[in-house]
Amino acid sequence: MKLITQLRQFFQRPFFSNPRTLLALWLLLPLAAAVTKIVKHNNNFLIFRGVFWHTLQQTSLYAEYPAEYFDTNFYGPFFSLVIAPFAVLPEWLGLWLWLTALSLFLFTAIRQLPVRQGIQIATLWFCAHELLTSLFMAQFNVATVAAIVLTYICLYRERDFWAAFWIMFGTFVKIYGIVGLAFFFFSKHKGRFIASLAFWALVMFVAPMLISSPEYVIGQYVEWFQSLTAKNAQNIFSGGQNISLLGMARKISGCASYSDLWLILPGMALLGLPLLRWKQFHHLPFQLTFVASVLMFTVLFSTGSESSTYIIAFVGVALWYWMAPWSRSRWDIALMIFAFILTSMSPSDLFPAYIRKTWVQPYALKALPIVLIWLQLTWELCRRDYEEVAHSSSND
Repeated sequence: MKLITQLRQFFQRPFFSNPRTLLALWLLLPLAAAVTKIVKHNNNFLIFRGVFWHTLQQTSLYAEYPAEYFDTNFYGPFFSLVIAPFAVLPEWLGLWLWLTALSLFLFTAIRQLPVRQGIQIATLWFCAHELLTSLFMAQFNVATVAAIVLTYICLYRERDFWAAFWIMFGTFVKIYGIVGLAFFFFSKHKGRFIASLAFWALVMFVAPMLISSPEYVIGQYVEWFQSLTAKNAQNIFSGGQNISLLGMARKISGCASYSDLWLILPGMALLGLPLLRWKQFHHLPFQLTFVASVLMFTVLFSTGSESSTYIIAFVGVALWYWMAPWSRSRWDIALMIFAFILTSMSPSDLFPAYIRKTWVQPYALKALPIVLIWLQLTWELCRRDYEEVAHSSSND
């Protein structure tokens, strides 16, 4: 505990606790990722650019284009408008600005959280390495977690119209945003919220038609569903995919004969169980810890989870730890350290390569710390009283 105290005092120095330091770091990370990847092209970014150009040309978004890139696109037609400003630029510039936009988007979302600045700063530091992992892959996951967090923030501020926007934004790009519906019970204007969801769903469904045609877009939504269904089947034993609770169970057991629903349905029940404690709803720490649960659930129960997806879960881990209105135990600290070492550091060259290649990657053990934390978090949401010092989570 003495070491933890010393580390806490060290990072409380003005340089480390200054938001400008974190902003500079979160601007430097996308630059580093862009410089590293642009030399040999970033395949994911080439796929993303292709979504815009193929929409303009009204060719399939989900076909293979080996002359342009390998692998295929799995994002929705609406993504063509999201990526458009970056797709029309030279590749190196578009990639750098895309990564910078992702980083700033999540930075802004975390800074908007209705918590004291110290928690925001701690979250930004804790998630920095996982952010870099995601930026190397140029993935939309960074924007996904930002959109989920902003969904909650808008509901907290009673801006249901914009909360609905962020849910549909995440959903029409990569499906994951749909988990924001779990915050429905925190809305104080449920009728307005439902109407706003319908409005934004319609807007985002038809928006790609502005640069293509209605027939084309409708057909691409059908293809999108088909491609996601096929991808789910491919992911089951994939080495780089299904890094989740589902994948860990599959790869450790080596069994392919059961349905993932045997894990997903109990997981959904555990996710929703805390919502029965309606008397806790008005406590901010309870709400934000539930947000953390949703973020971790999104990764743990998806066959599409890969290493770069864990920026979503890692923001959840930070919220779980720092939002508790009680002192964290040594076990909690150990879980945080375990998550940082095994989940965040295992893909890097600083982690022993033998352990990574022999154990972590084959058995999806990157998910293990998050599984343990999510189970403890769920127990806390069901049993602990978040009223104790709920006022301590207010802004400075």
